[in-house]
Order: sequence, then C-alpha cells, then structure tokens
Amino acid sequence: MDYKITKIDIFTRKSKFEELKEAMNEIGVTGMSVTQVMGCGMQKGDIQYYRGVAVEQKLLPKIKVEIVVCEVPVEKVIEAAERVLRTGEIGDGKIFIYDVQDAVKIRTGERGADALIDKNK
Repeated sequence: MDYKITKIDIFTRKSKFEELKEAMNEIGVTGMSVTQVMGCGMQKGDIQYYRGVAVEQKLLPKIKVEIVVCEVPVEKVIEAAERVLRTGEIGDGKIFIYDVQDAVKIRTGERGADALIDKNK
C-alpha cells in the first residue's frame, strides 16, 4: 500500500498532556515524542515578581508533542487534539502539519509507511 506520511507537531500547556495522550490512544496513534519546551505566542509571557520588582517572563513552559502518522487520518488527530486542548483562552497552543518525504526503521531497514506500520497486528 502507498500511504502518505505526515508529521504533526502540537504545542500546548503541560497540564493538558495526559488528556492529549489519552485522546491520541483512543484514535489509534501508537507513538509520539514529547519534549518540554519554552515559548510564547499571543500571551507574550507573564509578569513575575522577584524581590518585589516586576520582571516580565518572556517564555512560558509548554510541551511539544510530535506524532508521525500514515494510517490514522490527519484530520482525526487534529480534531481529537482540538477537542481536549481548546479552552478558548490564549495559550491553548498551536498545531503544525508537515509532509514527510521518507521514514527509515533502523532495525530492519524498512522504508516509508512500512517503517511506521506495526505488522504484528
């Protein structure tokens, strides 16, 4: 089969990670990479006080969840992520979608979708 491979990066609040992980599991996403990152968008950081002096914190703690899919539809991933992450407040995060040119499973040398698909199902 000829599958399209897509990478989805989700940046959001750390407090929402468990909900996101469960939602991805429910739709069949079998793997993800998670990184703790610092960043800001529309929020522009917040004001912290150090020894009584206001200090603007430019970057806020977030998580970056990287998912590569070929069998699970991209729209299904986006819908599930939006459902659990959207609060309507600034800081809910962003989702970025990329086309992946190729993938290689180092252990077996399989390429493309074969590198991602679990053949033991």
